Amino acid sequence: MLQLSLNAESPLPLVDQIVSGIRTHIDDRLLRAGMRLPPIRGFAEQHAVSRFTVVEAYDRLVALGYVTSRRGSGFYVAGRKPLPAAETQSGELERAFDNAGVMYQSLEDAPARLKAGVGWLPPEWMDEEGVRRNLRALSRRPDVHATTYGTALGYRPLREQLQIKLAEFGIGVQPDQIILTHGATQALDIVIRTLIQPGDCVLVDDPGYWNLFANLRLYGANLVGVPRNDNGPDPDALEALLQEHRPKAFFTHSVLHNPTSGNLTPAAAFRVLQLAEKHDFLIVEDDAYGDFHPGPATRLAQLDQLNRVVYVGSFAKTLSADLRVGFLACRPELRARFSDVKIVSCVSTSEFAERLVYLMLTEGHYRKLVERLQGRLADAASRTLRMLERSGLKPHGEPKGGMFVWAEVPGIGDAACLAGDAAESGIMLSPGSIFRPQQQPSPFLRFNVAYALDKRLERYLGEALPRFAGKCCKD
Repeated sequence: MLQLSLNAESPLPLVDQIVSGIRTHIDDRLLRAGMRLPPIRGFAEQHAVSRFTVVEAYDRLVALGYVTSRRGSGFYVAGRKPLPAAETQSGELERAFDNAGVMYQSLEDAPARLKAGVGWLPPEWMDEEGVRRNLRALSRRPDVHATTYGTALGYRPLREQLQIKLAEFGIGVQPDQIILTHGATQALDIVIRTLIQPGDCVLVDDPGYWNLFANLRLYGANLVGVPRNDNGPDPDALEALLQEHRPKAFFTHSVLHNPTSGNLTPAAAFRVLQLAEKHDFLIVEDDAYGDFHPGPATRLAQLDQLNRVVYVGSFAKTLSADLRVGFLACRPELRARFSDVKIVSCVSTSEFAERLVYLMLTEGHYRKLVERLQGRLADAASRTLRMLERSGLKPHGEPKGGMFVWAEVPGIGDAACLAGDAAESGIMLSPGSIFRPQQQPSPFLRFNVAYALDKRLERYLGEALPRFAGKCCKD
């Protein structure tokens, strides 16, 4: 069997150790093209690590070109020589893909898998018929073309509609301060490309949006976590961190925070903005889940009016992930820089998709759709809380809306081992460690209430939690 020397006490994460060890074996030709890597379960048992750790390591090796995955068969050494390690920068590319296994599991076409940890609604909850109806209406219009480039900022009528939408949140903005993007992910990527240089310090929520962390690492940023509490980012902890660090930006969620579903309070918001002004850093406010909030909410962009805040939104969660329509709003001089980066990195976004979203917003159906989703999510959240409590978990507060419940697994040091075990049973869970900037161990799990009521989850938790009780998995 493959022999690696892993050290759980090393500051180098176990995933990094596994990737480095297997790469060395391949480079030294101890593992040759076509050879099969040990099965995930066998590797985990041999080296006393969680299966989830092995999945992440193998997926990173696939992403780096060292290994190929054959469905139903396993992982094999790739026949093509990958790029030499010298062409990556100090392991930054590898570190960026630390959580790739989670995204692969989330996006994999596996109907039998229960994806209780994903960050979006099930297709049957979405208004697919409304999308199809408006798609047919749009395709019949002679002035609409599906074969041309869009404009630099995006379809202007949609930007004008977004001006109205943001005004409802108390955010004053002109259409030319808005850039349409391929979802919130590209909006965040444009901001990072424009503002962040390798070695820059960047503040992020802890816990926070793990895919953002991967993207920031890809660009060489140094991530510093700002602890979250029930009121949002902890202002006292933030002030203490600012005595040691000079951040370029702070990336945060204010409304229905991912993964805890918490909301920012006005008092915490004022403190955060005061510190940003004093220490001269920008705030990037990701509001991808904001439309699920059932009432008024505090947003940094509302209080700051886009002076020091860049606001990011999306319709992927409410209308369609396939359309990939999002946006960012900011002050004019930043808009000019962001639009330059958008042009050189992707030329333009899909005007056809933007027209379709505009049509769905203006036909008057969107507000009713969102209200219906809010009610359905509230009911699912209440039932999920009861189910988790019956199963022995400790939910962190009661969500005020949205799709997530953040719950602690009592008596366990790192829920990643439970998530790895669940994967063997066809259940995809999201362990708290992936939502921490440096993947520190966490006893929490994020549950999506739209999937969590599947009976398979409660049965699994009832069977598995007694087996893990009292264990402290640190890998």
